[in-house]
Amino acid sequence: MVSRQFVRFLATAVKSVKPPVQLYGLDGTYASALYTAAAKSNSLEKSFESVAKLSDTIQKDPKVMQILGNPSLSQGSRKKVVDILSKQLTLDPIVVNLLSVLAENNRLQLFSDVAKQFSVLNDAHHGVVEAHIVSAKPLDERILSRLNTAISGSNLVGRGQHLKITNDIDVSILGGLIVEVGEKSVDLSVLNKVSKMNKVLGESV
Repeated sequence: MVSRQFVRFLATAVKSVKPPVQLYGLDGTYASALYTAAAKSNSLEKSFESVAKLSDTIQKDPKVMQILGNPSLSQGSRKKVVDILSKQLTLDPIVVNLLSVLAENNRLQLFSDVAKQFSVLNDAHHGVVEAHIVSAKPLDERILSRLNTAISGSNLVGRGQHLKITNDIDVSILGGLIVEVGEKSVDLSVLNKVSKMNKVLGESV
C-alpha cells in the first residue's frame, strides 16, 4: 500500500518539480524520485538530514548494513527493519516511504547507493560543484587551496555556485593528478604520461 501511494504521489509531483541534475541507473531513479517527492512536500532539508543520519548509522554499525544487504530476509522482516530504523532515528516520513518501497521490492541493499546519488542532488540543489582530485598520496592544504582557487575561477564553476573538493588516493597513478569536475576530466598523472610515451615508442618501432 505504501508503495502504491508513493508512486501515485510521485506521478503528481513530477509534473511540477524536476531534479537539478539527471541521474542514471536504478539508484539514480530512486534518488530522483525521493528528491521530487521531498521538494513537492517542502521537506528537502529534512529528507537530506534523514538520509545522512541513516547513512552515518550504516557506516558506524556494520550489522545494519549486513541486515539491509541480506536478500533472504522475508518481507515481514524487512518491514520490521524499516519500522525500527525509522523510529530509532526519527526519519522523515518521505524517506521512510522510500525505505518501504525498497523493502517491498527486496532492494534495501541499494540504500547506500541511493544515498550517494541523493547527495549529488543535494549538492546541485545548493549550487555546489564537486571536484574529485585523484593523487598518489594525500595533498596538503596549500596545494588543495591553490587547486580550489584555480578551478573556482574556471568556466567549470558558474556564477553563484560553490566548489567542493575531495582528494581521492590511488597509488597506481604513480604521481601527478587526475582532476574530475562534473563530466569533464583532465588526466595529468605520471601513469598517463608513461602510457602515452609507450604508445609513441611502440608506433615508432
